[in-house]
Amino acid sequence: MHVVFVEPLFPSNQREFVRGLARAGARVSAVGERPKEALDDELRSWLLHYEQIPTVVDVDHLVKVVGWIGDRLRVDRLEATVEAHILPVAQARERLEIPGTSVRTAFLCRDKPAMKDVLRQGGIPCADSLGSGDVDEIVAFAERTGFPLIVKPRSAAGASGTERVESAESLRAALERAGVGEGAHVAVEEFIEGHEAFYDTITIGGRVAHEFITHYYPNVLEAMRTRWISPQFITTNRIETAAGYQPVLEMGRAVNGLLGIDTSATHMEWFVGPKGLKFSEIGCRPPGVRAWDLYAAANEIDIYHEWAMAVVYGRTVNKASRRFSAGIIALRPDRDGAISGYEGVDEIRRRYGEWILDAHLPPEGTPTQPVEAGYMANAWIRMKHPDYDELRGMLDAVGEIVQVRAT
Repeated sequence: MHVVFVEPLFPSNQREFVRGLARAGARVSAVGERPKEALDDELRSWLLHYEQIPTVVDVDHLVKVVGWIGDRLRVDRLEATVEAHILPVAQARERLEIPGTSVRTAFLCRDKPAMKDVLRQGGIPCADSLGSGDVDEIVAFAERTGFPLIVKPRSAAGASGTERVESAESLRAALERAGVGEGAHVAVEEFIEGHEAFYDTITIGGRVAHEFITHYYPNVLEAMRTRWISPQFITTNRIETAAGYQPVLEMGRAVNGLLGIDTSATHMEWFVGPKGLKFSEIGCRPPGVRAWDLYAAANEIDIYHEWAMAVVYGRTVNKASRRFSAGIIALRPDRDGAISGYEGVDEIRRRYGEWILDAHLPPEGTPTQPVEAGYMANAWIRMKHPDYDELRGMLDAVGEIVQVRAT
């Protein structure tokens, strides 16, 4: 099988998808925005051909270059794994008549209000929401629904561009910042109180082949706005043994079906709280922040190879062991500036060294990144342990003991 993979160089773990495809025996070509000279020797060894284009989100460019590649060797699959690439790649795929995620599915997994309209019709519990570029319509929705509300771009990923608003005044200010009334559209949603987590799959022909559940501590919006918090997310190994997860599994599989997920990775956010279990949003792509690395470590599988086997052969190879839980804790500098040093790292290594997967501790002098830049923007440590509660306690200890100093 000949697979064309879109953008093998950025972010850094994109190369792992290419490696997985090559390991599965596929012939792999790639299209990206960086020059061929940016490919290292190992990445080159996995590729049959690489073609640079100005931007991978330009459908006409994609159609032209993938069509040119296909004239030389038929393209059996055209794959992308980055949120912003999914819809343009689906549009190019449709024009070139290549099997894979449909334009309808890609659109619904990108446009949050349209997504929720379809899922509500299918009986999935969602927050009340509206997609609009009309200030008066949004204000009327707020009056009906009440505050607080969430305002975010219609096609946002994660917490990017997301605001919680508490009043009509703060709503109007958020809409003005977003450009509503000047051509911009936003998604406005009822704020759902409760615990936030995510459900991820590798799905083959609509059937879930691998599934994982991961918890945020605290919820993302709070984590991405509060410097003193060292936020975590932890993937559980209790997915089959804890009865409370069954409704999440059922909802996630139903969502995949309603949106027409065929053979793809998926990433679905959900909440549980006073109003029960609620769907939040889904992407037909893997999770970000290298969460797949945690799934691989926790379950003793090469997850990139599992994904590649699904794409190439319509099957996976290994069963997730559920032997470990695994998680990451983000460590924020105490101020903006440049990193000047660390405290407590040796103590954590002494206590928990056997359970540390890896760590990223930028050297002194490295400019700090803003809090909202995400879990891997500054320092971080990833760990695993057979017991979920023990792991959570260990990550809490890391957050209390390790200090990142900046000047």
